[in-house]
Amino acid sequence: MVSNSTCNPPMKATSEGVFQGNNPLDYALPLVIVQICLVLVLTRVLAYLLKPLRQPRVIAEIIGGVLLGPSALGRNTTYLHAVFPKRSMPVLDTLANLGLLFFLFLVGLELDLKSLRRTGKKALAIATAGISLPFILGIGISFILRNTVSKGVNQGPFIVFMGVAMSITAFPVLARILAELKLLTTDVGKMAMSAAAVNDIAAWILLALAVALSGTGRSPLVALWVFLCGSAFIVLCSFVIPPIFEWMARRCPEGEPVDEVYVCATLGVVLAAGFVTDTIGIHALFGAFVVGVLIPKEGAFAGALVEKVEDLVSGLFLPLYFVSSGLKTDVASIKGAESWGLLVLVICAACFGKIAGTVGVSMLCKVRFNEALALGLLMNTKGLVELIVLNIGKDRGVLNDQTFAILVLMALVTTFITTPSVIAVYKPAKKLAKSEYKHRTIYRKGFSTSPFRMFFTFHGIRNLPTIINLIEASRGTGKKETLTVHAMHLMELTERSSSILMVHKARKNGSPFWKRGPKVGSDQIVVAFEAFEQLSKVSIRPTTAISAVSSMHEDICSGAESKKAAMIILPFHKHLRLDGHLEVTRAVYRQVNRKVLEHAPCSVSILVDRGFGGSSHVSASNVDSLVTVLFFGGHDDHEALAYGALMAEHPGINLVVVRFLLDRNEANSDSISLEIDEPGSIEAMSMDDEVIAEFKDKTMKETRIKYVERVVKSSTEAVEAVREHSRCNLILAGRMPEGELVASLRKKSECPEMGPIGNLLISPKLNVTASVLVVQQYHTNLSMHALASLKEDEHEVTTDQGEYDSN
Repeated sequence: MVSNSTCNPPMKATSEGVFQGNNPLDYALPLVIVQICLVLVLTRVLAYLLKPLRQPRVIAEIIGGVLLGPSALGRNTTYLHAVFPKRSMPVLDTLANLGLLFFLFLVGLELDLKSLRRTGKKALAIATAGISLPFILGIGISFILRNTVSKGVNQGPFIVFMGVAMSITAFPVLARILAELKLLTTDVGKMAMSAAAVNDIAAWILLALAVALSGTGRSPLVALWVFLCGSAFIVLCSFVIPPIFEWMARRCPEGEPVDEVYVCATLGVVLAAGFVTDTIGIHALFGAFVVGVLIPKEGAFAGALVEKVEDLVSGLFLPLYFVSSGLKTDVASIKGAESWGLLVLVICAACFGKIAGTVGVSMLCKVRFNEALALGLLMNTKGLVELIVLNIGKDRGVLNDQTFAILVLMALVTTFITTPSVIAVYKPAKKLAKSEYKHRTIYRKGFSTSPFRMFFTFHGIRNLPTIINLIEASRGTGKKETLTVHAMHLMELTERSSSILMVHKARKNGSPFWKRGPKVGSDQIVVAFEAFEQLSKVSIRPTTAISAVSSMHEDICSGAESKKAAMIILPFHKHLRLDGHLEVTRAVYRQVNRKVLEHAPCSVSILVDRGFGGSSHVSASNVDSLVTVLFFGGHDDHEALAYGALMAEHPGINLVVVRFLLDRNEANSDSISLEIDEPGSIEAMSMDDEVIAEFKDKTMKETRIKYVERVVKSSTEAVEAVREHSRCNLILAGRMPEGELVASLRKKSECPEMGPIGNLLISPKLNVTASVLVVQQYHTNLSMHALASLKEDEHEVTTDQGEYDSN
């Protein structure tokens, strides 16, 4: 008998074009391109909309997948059959799983087994409780579901899948949430990261067990063989992979490009491992994950692998996996009061198990209740691994449509409530009371040389030579060494997966970042600071701050306050090009500097780096630099003068202080557009005279210090005088100097936060080659002019520097 049914022919890869009568959506390649573009646009828009709620991107990707599936847009069958037809699913699922394979390899790279071995008993106990109680509750829930919406499923695998789904904590998602909430440096953050890492490993072991049990083989011996072969594979990899990759890592020195052969070989090993584990019957993802875990984390090789793989995988292919999950999720399958009641029961059981288990053991470990509760809420975070578990269960026939939809929604809800609930219950107390913090400025009455602390910030190795030379110039010598230096490496938390690796490595924020082991000397920043410490007597205490750019200023301000710093040094948002002009590094750093200037707990300086001391560290015996202080008057200039006087204590620093005075008798009203007798001007001049007198009393015997007074008739003459004195190595100037002479220079400029003199010194017309330090003295409340300069809209300012031309 001949069957009347016909099978759809397989999709061809490419079409011949619409002019040949082909519909591109009937061909695999153009269809998958449309699918990828649709996924990227929707998930990025959702991520942007959820950003004010401080939600991790995985939430946007899960919601995007659900919206594209039959739960929302897929209700329109025309759309579903056109954009996501069933015959295109093998191609989409293959791409999604290939991307997931390499992403799990990256996740394995993030997990450091050595740090797990050092996990304390407290974190281990919390992790065990955070797995055990939810797993037990999951087993209980499995019996309820099996008697209602999951009738007829295989009991053994279903119990294990439910237990694993309820007990997972998503380590990468948790790391991002902790970084967003500024909790990485707290005891709660460190404990949560350690416990989540242990939980992650345990979840993979349990998932391997669940996959082994869910095979279609009828004999129990099949599951045993799968488990034994999987264990043998892991043991074999443990002996073979580390030596091979250590050999590769030794041939990839820091700062040198990684040989393409090594990268290709690694990716080939990942694919081969995936094939082996898939052949065994425990899914290809396990092989990739095991290879990632076993690759040594020291040196440049692991970082180079992440850089080469992550953007394409996590940015392009991984969102496809969420869509693949969303197409299997039909919220409409949850019908009736019973099903919705079961959804509420599953969510409550998942939350109660994680929170109660974690809080109970934490309290026994003498953790305070609010910290224990925060730990419980953080451990309740789900994510990608949860979806992997559910998808494997769905593909193996262990989870039906309704159970799958219930568990996907459970993962979504529990992760969504994590951030707001933690914010509500846990607010880490500041360790430092404001009353304990006295010396917030360098300037002290009589130019005292009592000990003070400086807080340097930098974005990368580009800033290091000038910073180290500036520290050298600031340290004084012999009996006058009064400097303590704290250096903060500002690292941006991006949406890239490698930022999670960065977070993992810097869990001990606030600690010297080179005290991590015997093989960390390859880090260029570490080498630079260690070399400087050996050549000088200054102890540098570096810290790492990992945060989004929008909140980076909070890390800087809180770090300076906790270290009781007298001055913060910020890098300018522009760097020097080869032609001598300044070029924007990243425009967002400008907003960071503005916010620090507004909220800083001490004095602040912005460093315009033009190579102070050259491109390498200059030893103390070879320092020979000319530093110029431009003094117009006002509190900021007092601070700049105090810093200049402090630098002049170094025998290799020659200091020139140039005080600008207005010739009132000759002043031209056209060039000085100001009321001469403005309120407070007499008092300000009197204070300036007093500060200059103190400076002279202290330094009059020093031959390396020169004091000059320049009397000028107009702002044009002042600009010309600044040009004359700019031939030096470093110029110090107040950010918002005071007085009638400066008022005429307060014009709209490219960088209002630099102040009138700072803008003059970065003007290409003036052709200054010296590095510039623009100083703002700490005051409880900034002046009206200082605040206004930080609020000016950068789009309204002019960029014409011709106003500074003296011709």
